[in-house]
Amino acid sequence: MPANCVRRPKRVVAVPAGEAFSGGQVHAIERAIAHAHAESGLNYSVFVGAPEGDLREQGRRLLGALGDGAHDSVVVVIDPAQRRLEILTGSTAARYLDDRATALGAMSMTSSFTAGDLAGGIVAGLHTLSEHARHPRTLHTGSGA
Repeated sequence: MPANCVRRPKRVVAVPAGEAFSGGQVHAIERAIAHAHAESGLNYSVFVGAPEGDLREQGRRLLGALGDGAHDSVVVVIDPAQRRLEILTGSTAARYLDDRATALGAMSMTSSFTAGDLAGGIVAGLHTLSEHARHPRTLHTGSGA
């Protein structure tokens, strides 16, 4: 195990020193955010780091900071040091992402986090969330005559 990793009892999670993500990892996360938006029409934001206070409250503050765009938004807040994550949805986004869908997204993330892959977990979770948030296609069957 590299010297800049932290071992914790029962679970081992690599925590890199310094920057949390490499340039390639940042690019992969940005691509996943763009793909999730294109696939679902919702806006996605990811915050990784120590929250100012409670994790859920941090997420609510971040969602609120989006202003009018908050309704169509999904905010993922991750505190790797405490091994916690929250997924918050705006009012419109909540119509497409119910509790079951967000739980599946969280499971996608945490399984990768447990293996020490923070960036990969974020990418997998965003993919899961966007797949479940796809808007159903509407078929128009007008007679035209």
